[in-house]
Amino acid sequence: MTALSLTPLTVTRWWLIRHAPVRNPDNVICGSSDREADTGNRAAATALAAGLPSDALWLTSPLRRSRQTAQALWSRNPRLAGTAVVEPALVEQDFGDWEGISHDTAARRDAEAAARFWDDPARHAPPGGESFATVMDRTAGALLRLTDLHAGRDLVAVIHAGTIRGALALALDLTPEAALRLRIDPWSLTRIDHHHTGTGSWSVGGVNQQAGTF
Repeated sequence: MTALSLTPLTVTRWWLIRHAPVRNPDNVICGSSDREADTGNRAAATALAAGLPSDALWLTSPLRRSRQTAQALWSRNPRLAGTAVVEPALVEQDFGDWEGISHDTAARRDAEAAARFWDDPARHAPPGGESFATVMDRTAGALLRLTDLHAGRDLVAVIHAGTIRGALALALDLTPEAALRLRIDPWSLTRIDHHHTGTGSWSVGGVNQQAGTF
C-alpha cells in the first residue's frame, strides 16, 4: 500500500484594518474626502500592531487617514513592513455632492435625492457619488485580483469601513443590504482567508475584532 501524495493547500490571508478615527468635529459626511486620522491612541496601535504578521505585503487606500494609520502601526512594531502599496480600488465610498456636509444638511438641500437614497441606501447613490453596491463590486474585483497576484501571502490592508464590508460580502456571499448591517469600528481587525482549491473558497476568521482581543 502506497501513501497518498497530497499537494499543500495554498491560502492567502487578508488582515483588514479600519483606519483610526477621522478628525471630524462638525460630524460631516467624510466618505472619500481626504480627512486626517487621529492616531493618538497608542494603546490601540500597539496592541493591534503586535498581532500582525511581519512578512506581509501592506496595502492602503489613497486617503491620508489610511496611510497615517499604517504609519502609526509601523511605529509601534519595528518588525512590520514600513512601506505600503496604494490601491485606489480600496478607497471609501464616494458621497459626491454630500461630501463635507451633515446628513441633516443633505436632507434639507436635496430632499428628493435624500429620500430616494434612504429608501435604499445599499443600491442608490448620492448625487454625484456612488452606491454601496458599486463599492462592493470594485472591492471584490480588487481582492480577487490581488489574491491571485499574491497567492499564499499575508496581505495587510489598512482601509475603510465600506471596503471592509465589501470584502466580507465577497467572502460570505452577502447582498449589499446585508453587508451594510456589519459594524466595523476604527482600529478594528477583520480576518478573511482565500483557499486556492477548485474554484476557490473563502473563510472568515473574525469580524470587527478590537485590539488586544485576538
